[in-house]
Amino acid sequence: MTARQVTIEDVARTAGVSRQTVSNALNAPHRLRATTLARVTAAIDELGYQPDQSARSLRTGTRRVIGYPAPADNPADPNPLMGGFLQALVTAADAVGHRVLLFRCDPRQGAGAVAKSFNGLIAARQVDGFVLSDVVHDDPRVDVLTEAGFPFAAFGRIAPGRPQNWVDIDSAAATAELVGRLLAQGHRRICYVNSAARLPWLADRRAGFLHAGAAAPDGAFEVGVPDDDPAALSRALRRLLAGGDPPTALVCASDWLALTAYQAVRAAGLTVGEDVAVTGFNDLPLCTLLQPALTSVRLPLAAIAHALVDRLVTAVEDRAAAPGSGLLLAAEQIVRDSTPEKGAVGRV
Repeated sequence: MTARQVTIEDVARTAGVSRQTVSNALNAPHRLRATTLARVTAAIDELGYQPDQSARSLRTGTRRVIGYPAPADNPADPNPLMGGFLQALVTAADAVGHRVLLFRCDPRQGAGAVAKSFNGLIAARQVDGFVLSDVVHDDPRVDVLTEAGFPFAAFGRIAPGRPQNWVDIDSAAATAELVGRLLAQGHRRICYVNSAARLPWLADRRAGFLHAGAAAPDGAFEVGVPDDDPAALSRALRRLLAGGDPPTALVCASDWLALTAYQAVRAAGLTVGEDVAVTGFNDLPLCTLLQPALTSVRLPLAAIAHALVDRLVTAVEDRAAAPGSGLLLAAEQIVRDSTPEKGAVGRV
């Protein structure tokens, strides 16, 4: 008997239970005794039964499909961080029997275009809810879904006055932890290599640096250039490193900025990890390819995705429930040779 031919009655007969008991095992397992649930589950596995999702959708009004507006990206140079998040999201959705529907929606095109993208999927009843990523404080996607009263969960903090159903990492604490490590290693003057982009998570990283950097004995300061011009940033860093009171550590807002910092350190005739410590953020694959390997902050993408899916499914199943607060997760320091232990940096 193939999986396509197996029916719920076949499972019930094999397990020695009623059709309703099999239905409970699939949709409300908490209603069954553990021994009964185990027997039904064993029969499902033995027969290879696959529930009829179209029938379930008609009965429950849900599709078990999560809509995800994929961020704009360059196929020839894809964003590895968001590619990793998509993989984690698909895995988390699959773990609870859901699928992910990708579609294009560029918030930069304005609220009208955003509303058309989302409202079309909502009207067609193609999805049960949405997961959003790269959320900014006045995100038109959040406004459209809030107005529609449709379930969503956001990767990134939502501004006050909107449903607070979000998951984010504590970027400020993660950056402060990096600075604390550098101070413990003996660094007395630390520079933050800033990004020109006005994004909330970058603002959090800067805030974390300024808070922790206040403890630097010889001061903490920042450097950056408009439009994140790598050549201009490299020149600014070279002048800084060649000055009379140069920093011995560069804390970069991203791994890409750390790459520019490496180039500037070498152009100044210095060595990363020996003369100047460097840190990044996001822990992209390039971190292990650099020489020396770059200390960075790794986002817990799997935990973020599972938390988002859990929050969304809960919102779908109980739309009357008032949204709670957001969830802030800790990031992980990945320490490598660009930040040697105390005493290893020559100019500390």
